[in-house]
Amino acid sequence: MIRKIMFLVFVIGVTTVQAQSAKNLLDEVSQKVKGYTNIVIGFKYSINNPTENVSQETRGDVTLQGNKYRLNLMGTEQLYDGKKLYVIVPEDEEINISSQNEEDDNSITPSKMLTFYEDGYSYKMDIVQDVKGRKIQYVKLTPIDSKSDLKEVLLGIDKQTKHIYKMIQKQNNGSNVTFTVTSFKTNQPLSETLFVFDESKYEDYYINRLD
Repeated sequence: MIRKIMFLVFVIGVTTVQAQSAKNLLDEVSQKVKGYTNIVIGFKYSINNPTENVSQETRGDVTLQGNKYRLNLMGTEQLYDGKKLYVIVPEDEEINISSQNEEDDNSITPSKMLTFYEDGYSYKMDIVQDVKGRKIQYVKLTPIDSKSDLKEVLLGIDKQTKHIYKMIQKQNNGSNVTFTVTSFKTNQPLSETLFVFDESKYEDYYINRLD
């Protein structure tokens, strides 16, 4: 009985230390990210679901400034000005406009992709990988909400720069969505109109105002 109690205390102790170490690392990442005026990221995006025979890979880029962002992915552009989201689809010459409240949105949106882990997750240290001489420390995040579509998230962090290198979302439906950062630039000179939607540029587009 004593051995079982001692083993349980040991396991709890190790788990607590791992959680604290993970929290300390995530706090460092968060501080680093929030210290930048803006961030411009190039990334590789892939989704894989063996059960549904789905495997797709593409590239994209996103510019982040505060809670504003401009995302280019799979032929679609998303512009969020802090209040409204504009989804521009050149192939269909269509634009969808909707009001968004990032604070009430629990999903991992582009503006939250570097800080989403601050609320709603438990975490612990995972494996360390060597990627071309870079030490990538993974942190395993588990949603506290049992109804979440996410099973877990693996966040790969460059131990030297404290920048996020990779994010793997494992979903309950068997899909794995992976974002791998290919370029990471900070404090770039940005146009004052980068996050401003100019309707005059899309005269031939059908504009669908959803609210």
